[in-house]
Amino acid sequence: MALRNPFSIFRTFRSFQSTQQCLRAIHTEPKSPRQKPLPLPTPFVPNVETFLKLIGRDMSKHASKFPSWDKLFSMSSEDLRDAGIESAEQRRYLIRKRSKFTKGWYGPGGDLEHVVDGAAQLRVMEVPMAPTKDTPSVDLMNYSATLTPGMKRVIVNLPPDATEYKHDPSKELKRYKGMKIHNGVYIRGPYLQPIAGTNGSAAIIRVQEGMWEDKKGHKVDGGERRRAEIRAKKRAEERKGRA
Repeated sequence: MALRNPFSIFRTFRSFQSTQQCLRAIHTEPKSPRQKPLPLPTPFVPNVETFLKLIGRDMSKHASKFPSWDKLFSMSSEDLRDAGIESAEQRRYLIRKRSKFTKGWYGPGGDLEHVVDGAAQLRVMEVPMAPTKDTPSVDLMNYSATLTPGMKRVIVNLPPDATEYKHDPSKELKRYKGMKIHNGVYIRGPYLQPIAGTNGSAAIIRVQEGMWEDKKGHKVDGGERRRAEIRAKKRAEERKGRA
């Protein structure tokens, strides 16, 4: 016996499949949101108090609201508000600075390895140049009265009280953010305090309030569009005062 509608069986089967999918979706447990990995403390930023001190904007007063490092980097904006950080501006600022730290975007000192009680030493030292097929082992082009032939000057990180540096050729030398060698001898960088008796070749950097703070901008005379108008009014008032 022929069916009146040959597509009725197909429609019934599709309807059954849709019903099965709906039931499966109802009974399936929802997946928990994927959490981003939390950053680890660093030698320069070992705890909550130091991080809040570095980012400034009076965030240090909220240190007691974070019982642990993980809490500091995992609390949402709503959690921060419930914890007592009522200013939306401060919550946004903290979340932005957390994100930068998680990505490894540190401020001065954040990439240092040898830190003791919030202080580290940076020193200009001579290390052997690595010879290549195009460069002889002794590079006479870099020779000067103060530089040993075959050597180059680099900035190294030492503990605050160290006076000697032992070079390990197997380890790659790091470049520290914001730190530079000036005139081939002197070390220059933000928040550096020169060490007496080193002629500017060594300095100490210490954790300070607001070292990593994003400074707020400020409008001068009302902003760009109204600046000319406001300054013209000021000049007119000054002329009236002199008259």
